[in-house]
Amino acid sequence: MKFESKVVHAGDRKRRPGQPVPSTTPIHLSSTYFYDSAATLDHVLGQPDEGVSYARYSSPTNEALEELAAALENGRGSLATASGMAAVQIALQAALIDRPHSILASHAIYGATVGLLDQVLAPFDVKVKYIDLADLEAFATAVEQNRPGCVFLESISNPLLRVANLARIIEISKRAGAAVVVDNTFATPMMLRPLEWGANLVVHSATKYLAGHGDVLGGIVVADEQHYQPLRTLARITGPQLGPFESYLTMRGIKTLALRFERQCQNARILAEWLASHPAVDRVYYCADPNHPDAENIRQYFAPGLFGAILSFEIKGAAKDSVLQFMDELKMIVPGTSLGDVHTLLLYPLIASHRNVSPKMRERMGIRENLVRIAAGIENVDDIKDDLDHALRAVSAAAAEPALTRTL
Repeated sequence: MKFESKVVHAGDRKRRPGQPVPSTTPIHLSSTYFYDSAATLDHVLGQPDEGVSYARYSSPTNEALEELAAALENGRGSLATASGMAAVQIALQAALIDRPHSILASHAIYGATVGLLDQVLAPFDVKVKYIDLADLEAFATAVEQNRPGCVFLESISNPLLRVANLARIIEISKRAGAAVVVDNTFATPMMLRPLEWGANLVVHSATKYLAGHGDVLGGIVVADEQHYQPLRTLARITGPQLGPFESYLTMRGIKTLALRFERQCQNARILAEWLASHPAVDRVYYCADPNHPDAENIRQYFAPGLFGAILSFEIKGAAKDSVLQFMDELKMIVPGTSLGDVHTLLLYPLIASHRNVSPKMRERMGIRENLVRIAAGIENVDDIKDDLDHALRAVSAAAAEPALTRTL
């Protein structure tokens, strides 16, 4: 099936002899399952992929979502987790089980992921080093010197939208025996499927584009053949699984992913082009920009005509107080700490996604005090533009008032 059909049909409508087939996977709230025969239960408990027994291992609702996610990313199998960060953590652990406990990570990643690496994994003797993946020569040298067990990157970096040369990074990593874990949240499997390029594990914050309506907290890990069983073994022990109700909502949200994401990408491109000429904007970051530093990678890896639904821009001359005022002036756009919803969201990295990243590292990432990030929704794009224009002009007018007062 094509992608647009997979999102609607994969995972649903399981047929069992003599049983009716629900058109939509039900919500299974039971924590425990048993069988007519204790011997069958014994077999199921020993073979986790051949039946359900306990919700920490699997449940029918989760299995349906996991089958759907694996189909979208073309992976061996997947795991639905309680959050995107839980997905990142267990994916990294699955990658490091039989490898050196050393991670080489892109320096341009989500702030909470930096926290996970530095504050959760590093204290347990996992060595972490950050590298600019745009410099392939430096990356190859770092791999040779550090011999990492795992390389971690985002397919589109948060929030400045850098796009690495995925195939070359995977080639260099695998030559050294390192697994490659890719956070594909911004791109979605509609734009890019890293496993098809040789990545080992792909993670998503299902909270974002997959669920898509701002009512789910969840994550997804999709694994290749080599890493699927280690992933499931870890999950059976630690129990990071997503609840069945959230799994149901995520699966329902995915059914409209192709329609939503196409409209969101279209709106983002229009907004980026409009903001580039706005008098209150210094710079716009968007993947459709022909002058994007990674334009060649974007052409190689992205689905034709899609450039993502995220853009970032710098407000001219704005300090933190001015950016906060700009956010307060928004009437329709939601100033929330997320992305991927049907409504447009605006995030200020300084106080949200990268709040706990050190100023020195933020500077190295290129995240300045006047930078904001937009996740385009599905509204009429003219209404989004009007809301941004009103807020930008209000801030510009406020900034001009002290100078006018001094002149008078």
